Amino acid sequence: MRFRRSLAEAEEPIELNLIPLIDVIMFLLIFFISTTSFIELPGVTVDKPQAASARQVEKSSIIFAVTSDGKVAYGGKEIGIGGVRPTVKRLCAKEPLPVVIQADETARTGILVRVIDEAKLGGAKDVSLATEKG
Repeated sequence: MRFRRSLAEAEEPIELNLIPLIDVIMFLLIFFISTTSFIELPGVTVDKPQAASARQVEKSSIIFAVTSDGKVAYGGKEIGIGGVRPTVKRLCAKEPLPVVIQADETARTGILVRVIDEAKLGGAKDVSLATEKG
């Protein structure tokens, strides 16, 4: 009896079945998409001042950012002071929402006051400044 295989024999081709791998990847993708929380951030980094009376604000609020060089941003895009009122009017069309302004600690107060005025004229329910608890 001969138990040795000869090297000249052709082996069966190896098949790699990718369908289970694709199924697992799709399952992971759906899992991560469905568990991700979507939080609206202004997209502009500001150094907020500290306050002892800082508190969490509700999630259904309009968030503006005022940078140290005087730029006003909403949703990561610069809108300027003139864009505050139309943005607030559009977002407060169904119900008045609170407005939160994340101003840089070194931002000019004149620009900050103008942003607060524009938000109130746009129909904001409440206008507040974002601070860090200190």
